Amino acid sequence: MCYLTQMKKYGRTFHLPFSPGATSDDKIMSSLDGLMVDDLVVTEKMDGENTTIHANGSHARSPDSRYHPSRDWLKAFAAGISPFLADGERIVGENLYAHHSVYYSALPSYFLGFSWIVGDEVQSWDLTLARFEELGILPVPTLYRGPYHATLFDHLMQTIDLTTQEGFVARTAASFAEAEMPIKMGKYVREGHVQSKTHWMKAELIPNRLSED
Repeated sequence: MCYLTQMKKYGRTFHLPFSPGATSDDKIMSSLDGLMVDDLVVTEKMDGENTTIHANGSHARSPDSRYHPSRDWLKAFAAGISPFLADGERIVGENLYAHHSVYYSALPSYFLGFSWIVGDEVQSWDLTLARFEELGILPVPTLYRGPYHATLFDHLMQTIDLTTQEGFVARTAASFAEAEMPIKMGKYVREGHVQSKTHWMKAELIPNRLSED
């Protein structure tokens, strides 16, 4: 089957109801019911640019995004991935080349993946990690995997370092339709996450550092 979805914009991840970083422009989950599962994955929310790699190349979250030099590294990286992707297969992750609000001094890669989508289905976390390994893509750090419980998010909020981490993203480990993202996935973003009045795309380009630097 052939899916002509390479240039599809990645869906919005809604904020968890208690996320202090939500603004008036953000969407907020109406309930945690969709996350109350026996197999939940919580990953670190990286402070980069949402980017999709597909069979014909790559694009920032909006397919018609204008040029920015921070995307040059990503385009070269994607050129080594795209030939191995089928139509309708999308790898979504964070382009971490440019410093935004959190400065990273020891990244394992400038691209960290967090989603593998085939057609209109977000693949299970286990299959996603397996596909990443096949393609040579490193995933975002996993902070927790296991059953949902009432104190889980409170514990995570207390243990993450809000000076060096933007927040976290929770999703069901099982696969789900992309249209179900608002109920199967939610994010927690630190309060006052954006520290500068100047948008990162208009500021001086300061690259984050890799651990091998």
